[in-house]
Amino acid sequence: MTLTLTVSDEVRTLVPGFTHLAVEARGLVNGPSNADSSALLDDAARRLAARLDGRAPHEDPHMAAWRAAYTAFGAKPSRTRNSAEALAKRALTDAGLPRINRLVDLYNAISVAHLIPVGGEDTDHITGGMRLVRATGEEPFPTVAGGEAAVEHPERGEVVWCDDEGVTCRRWNWRQGVRTRLTEESVNAVFLLESLTPMTRGELDTAGVELAESLEKLSPGARITVRAAE
Repeated sequence: MTLTLTVSDEVRTLVPGFTHLAVEARGLVNGPSNADSSALLDDAARRLAARLDGRAPHEDPHMAAWRAAYTAFGAKPSRTRNSAEALAKRALTDAGLPRINRLVDLYNAISVAHLIPVGGEDTDHITGGMRLVRATGEEPFPTVAGGEAAVEHPERGEVVWCDDEGVTCRRWNWRQGVRTRLTEESVNAVFLLESLTPMTRGELDTAGVELAESLEKLSPGARITVRAAE
């Protein structure tokens, strides 16, 4: 069954230039990071460096647009960076990008190479559809603090992704929750690629196609569907 993804009118009004692409996959094979997934990350870091040509990630026009979006709902973008800027900043350091697992490595590589926020959710742990909304402040957000399970709540008006159980990602794409994250046991997933003007529809579609092709190589036989925002 296709996962329902909706964007609230409040969010569309706040940031009119937002759109997203969903890549749904069933029958995936995940596992620990390996040489192939590590190579994807290394290649993405090289592509990023060539794209930026000496600039800092936040100087890219797409990242500047995300900083403006974060400011619009009250976040401090220099402190809580969108996921693409945070990964890009790390990619340019000596430490490089983290190795998590094959699926996470894959979508992180797409995020860095195309400088676009990409998130991955285990659809077997999503309840109902997913919605991008402005939070009431009452929604639960399961996370880990100090090594212990904890439940936080978003700030009122914060832009969050949520399902029927609560928040799945805070501050739009800043921090993913533990409940729906992709683990080595995940077999069914949805990947969200999120863009703002000035990124073009063609650039978004190109990133989505590359993600789908990489998934097919990782998991031959997986059922993969790419669909644009409604």
